[in-house]
Amino acid sequence: MDDADDPVLSTLREDPTMAALVDRHGPLDVTPADDEFARLCTSIVNQQLSTASAAAIRERFVDVLGGEPTPEGVLAADETALREAGLSGTKVEYLRNVAAAFRDDERAFTREELAGESDATVVDRLTEIRGVGEWTARMYLIFALGREDVLPLGDLAVRKGIERVYNDGEELSRAEMRDIAESWRPYRSYGTRYVWAEYES
Repeated sequence: MDDADDPVLSTLREDPTMAALVDRHGPLDVTPADDEFARLCTSIVNQQLSTASAAAIRERFVDVLGGEPTPEGVLAADETALREAGLSGTKVEYLRNVAAAFRDDERAFTREELAGESDATVVDRLTEIRGVGEWTARMYLIFALGREDVLPLGDLAVRKGIERVYNDGEELSRAEMRDIAESWRPYRSYGTRYVWAEYES
């Protein structure tokens, strides 16, 4: 498919700086995860960690569980083993809170159940779970639900990436970042992915 036939890429290319990132990194997608609960666990593991550290700890976490996370598996897992995998006591608590919420109402947080809800409503519902903050909820919108127009300015890499790409690394206010991202609408999740790709390259 030609870029002109792709509404995402043709929209992003209206911003010349973003067009250069599209050329550099090729097509990036915002495909929802196969398993919403497992993806939420990944976001909790990733909280306040570098990409490399988070990936290593997530791998050990999955090993402890004997496979991809399920609510029952997380609730049954030995706390000492989870701590030895590199999870803090706080994160173990958060993972168990999320597991309990999904176990008690397994449909409440699925793509199907949330399909008609606004992003703001989804964030409100998720952040009622202790351990799920605004950043984690926005990661859920992008990676678990596949929402296309999310701008997670609570993410340090997004802010640093926008500053690097658009302002030679000099500081920008969040209002200025929102203004920059206006031209990416209604595909700000994709623009965010390109900013991450550039920041991590």
